[in-house]
Amino acid sequence: MKFLSDFLSRSAVWGVLLTLAAFALGTLLNRRAGKAILNPLLLGSIFVIVFLSVLHIPYADYKASAAPVNYLLLPATVSLAIPLYEKLNLLRKNAAAILAGITVGTLLSLGSAFVLALVLKLEHTQYVTLLPKSVTTAISMDVSAELGGIAALTGAIVILTGIAGNLLAESVCKWFHITDPIAKGIGIGTSSHAIGTSKALEMGEVEGVMSGLAIAVAGVLTAVLCPVFAMLI
Repeated sequence: MKFLSDFLSRSAVWGVLLTLAAFALGTLLNRRAGKAILNPLLLGSIFVIVFLSVLHIPYADYKASAAPVNYLLLPATVSLAIPLYEKLNLLRKNAAAILAGITVGTLLSLGSAFVLALVLKLEHTQYVTLLPKSVTTAISMDVSAELGGIAALTGAIVILTGIAGNLLAESVCKWFHITDPIAKGIGIGTSSHAIGTSKALEMGEVEGVMSGLAIAVAGVLTAVLCPVFAMLI
């Protein structure tokens, strides 16, 4: 076990391979079980945590080795603009409603973090760590670090938020009788970023396009508004 730990610590790409293998295993189990709760990202994260814990490998070593995966976050997010371009006419016809929906959703996300911080009596560092919880890690972690939060913890919170959105998106739409595909996509993308968008894409093409748009706009609005909300505590 010690030999394997030392070997992995010296390898340059083992983090990438571990990440891909963990996600592939999570996807396989998800397909075999057919249960939404067995989200591939959630299972993959658990597998990585268990692997690092058993071999006593520091997270910093894994993070450095898996860095190439992080570099793909921004281009993956930008690539969502391709289906958006194909639905440009739909966007133009509903521009005002779409912008209003994303703005309200962003304000509710930041407001809920503020209320939660008051209820739990969080300190400023904890509060700003939680604040950008609903936008992609490519934005949220930088915003958190800039405001004095714990970026790594923000990343974990963002992932959990996305998984929750992925699991609950369809159910929430049914409970509240949300049938319009634009409304579905905007709500999912604004509240649960890229992970939620993967579910929106499964629900329909329009839902996926609108969710992808919401990721970008909500990300910009969050980056602008977070410093304002950060001053409240």
